[in-house]
Amino acid sequence: MIPLDEIQAAAERIAGSAARSPLLRLPLVGPAPEIYLKLENLQPIGSFKLRGAGNAMAQAPAEALARGVYTASAGNMAQGVAWNARRLDLPCHVIVPDHAPQTKLAAVRRLGGEVIKVSFDRWWDVIVSGDYAGLDGYFIHPVTDPAVMAGNGTIGLEILADLPDADAIVIPYGGGGLSSGIASAVRALKPAIRIYAAEVETAAPLAASLRAGRPVEVDYKPSFVDGIGGKSVLPEIWERVSALLDGSLVVSLEEVRAAIRLLAERQRVIAEGAGATSVAAALAGLAGAGKVVCVVSGGNIQFDVLAEILSES
Repeated sequence: MIPLDEIQAAAERIAGSAARSPLLRLPLVGPAPEIYLKLENLQPIGSFKLRGAGNAMAQAPAEALARGVYTASAGNMAQGVAWNARRLDLPCHVIVPDHAPQTKLAAVRRLGGEVIKVSFDRWWDVIVSGDYAGLDGYFIHPVTDPAVMAGNGTIGLEILADLPDADAIVIPYGGGGLSSGIASAVRALKPAIRIYAAEVETAAPLAASLRAGRPVEVDYKPSFVDGIGGKSVLPEIWERVSALLDGSLVVSLEEVRAAIRLLAERQRVIAEGAGATSVAAALAGLAGAGKVVCVVSGGNIQFDVLAEILSES
């Protein structure tokens, strides 16, 4: 569990860079739960990753930052690190998997980051090891860095400030850094709130690990839901999420597509696949009744993919 005082300190550090995203109720009719949207897609880079990257870089030693920074990311953490690196006038490299969407890579380059594309397996090795041979900059781990998780946890503080009587919170699960941070804040302040991860059926290592009672590897299948999912749960994260979360809610690709369409239609919100998984889970009733907060983690979706999804009936 990330200590509450570290999350509160992170909120002060990033107040000048990360936006305080709105919490809006999703207009629905019928028996659906009362769904609220925490719109992290409205951050300057279109993703919550600005928070963790900014907090980690604010706490890093100056001599370490002088060599530049790098991270491993499918696109959103890459943008978070690149955005903060440009703000601090630092060199930035990002290691990305070969299926990373061009819209996210273009954004990284626009922010001044240098992209290094590798195979998915090689990229996952960097996530696991926290190192990439040939780069000597300061590595910011997208998931397991406690400073990154503390920055992510500021979302939990904002949710409770805006909706203190929430019954459940659903969080897209990629590596577990977002859920660990938010759940740490919520458990410290409102321990009775149900907290769930949301995964997609093509890449749901947390659900499989929770069933097995230990981290297990799954067959990862790339899809348009590129911002979450992996081959396994990182050991450093397993101890946190298995204790902090009430479960993982797994949705289908079609349910995610339907959630993207509904968000665009009802709220005029553009969500990427990862960001819509939480909404898909809530719409399916998997998070239970009452006031359900869905973290819309990002909105960086390729326009051709979005157009195809919106054109489906």
